[in-house]
Amino acid sequence: MPESVFSVREITCVNCPMGCTLSVRLADGQILSVTGQQCPRGDPYARSEVTDPRRMLTTLVVVSGRSKPLPVRTRVPIPLYLVSEALVQIHRCVIRPPVRAGESVLADVCGTGVEVIATADLD
Repeated sequence: MPESVFSVREITCVNCPMGCTLSVRLADGQILSVTGQQCPRGDPYARSEVTDPRRMLTTLVVVSGRSKPLPVRTRVPIPLYLVSEALVQIHRCVIRPPVRAGESVLADVCGTGVEVIATADLD
């Protein structure tokens, strides 16, 4: 019978200003325990970060006929491994005014179903 392979990953929680150092104990790819959290948000954050890391993406897009770009962001975090591909896709967009903050400028970034939205009004 093969022995289990144990490992510990140290990560810093970014869900609140405390920035706790979390230790995630793993065996054969399964999470056994999370320690080090000072608030209730630490445990779910660590589990998510180890199994399916995601990031909110913020960037700028070109506005047709303007020198100043439009700030945009994903409506929800996207998988970390798609961030570079998403940036390429977003930077290919050219926006035409008017656009309102919260309005979708790209409906489905990288096939994730996640919208990219404007974060400012553009008249």
